Amino acid sequence: MAHNEVALNGTQISYIGHDCKDIPESLGNTYGHMATRLDLSFNQLRSLEGLQMFTALEELVVDNNLLGNDLKLPRLPKLHTLMLNKNQLTDIEALLEHLADVTPSLEYLSLLGNEACLNQLVSPDKDEDDYQRYRYYVLHKLPQLRFLDTRKVTKREVMEAMTRGAFMKVVRPKSEVLSKEARSESDTLPYTPLPRESRDARNHKGVFAKCHYVYYGKHSEGNRFIRNDQL
Repeated sequence: MAHNEVALNGTQISYIGHDCKDIPESLGNTYGHMATRLDLSFNQLRSLEGLQMFTALEELVVDNNLLGNDLKLPRLPKLHTLMLNKNQLTDIEALLEHLADVTPSLEYLSLLGNEACLNQLVSPDKDEDDYQRYRYYVLHKLPQLRFLDTRKVTKREVMEAMTRGAFMKVVRPKSEVLSKEARSESDTLPYTPLPRESRDARNHKGVFAKCHYVYYGKHSEGNRFIRNDQL
C-alpha cells in the first residue's frame, strides 16, 4: 500500500476505491493508533479483519463493499457512527445483536441498500409501513440510536420500540428474495457515500471538509447525519 493511496486529514483516514479484499495490514500499523474516522468505501471487503488495530475509532464508513451476514467487528467502545450502506447484509437480527455487543456507544447507523433494511431501495414490494416496522425492530435492539438511515429517531419511535419492537421483525420468505439478475438497473447503481471526485486516489480534494455534518452524495441523502450540537 502506497501512502499516496491514503487521504489523511488529521485523525481522519480515507482509503477508497482500491478494490482491496482485506484491510491492508500497513494501514492499521501506520494509522490504527490515531485514526478516529476511517472510510473504506468502494472496495471489495468481505470481512473487517484488521479493524482491531483501530482502537480509537469513532466513525466507520464501509459503504459499497461485499460484507455479509458473517460480519464481525472487534469491540469498538468509542464508535458512534457506522455506515454499512450497500453491502450484502440480510440477517437483521444477527447484525443488531452483534452491534449491541461490540459498539455500546453507537448513535448513528445506516443500512440502506441491504436486504436487511426493508425499504424500497432493495425491496420494491415493501412500503412505508414495512420500513417503519423495521425501524421499530432496530430501535428495540439498539435503543440508544439517535439517527437511523434517512431519519432522526423520534421519541415516539423509541416508545413504540420499547412496547412493540420485539414483535416487529419481518421474516421474508425465500421466494421473495430478489436475485441479482432480477433487480432493476436502479438497484444495481453504486450507492455513493462520497462525492465522485473524492473517490479518485489521485485527487483527494473534497474527501474531508470543515462542516457540521457529513454528506456522502446524491444517492445517500439519508446519510446527512446531524451532529450533537445541532440536535
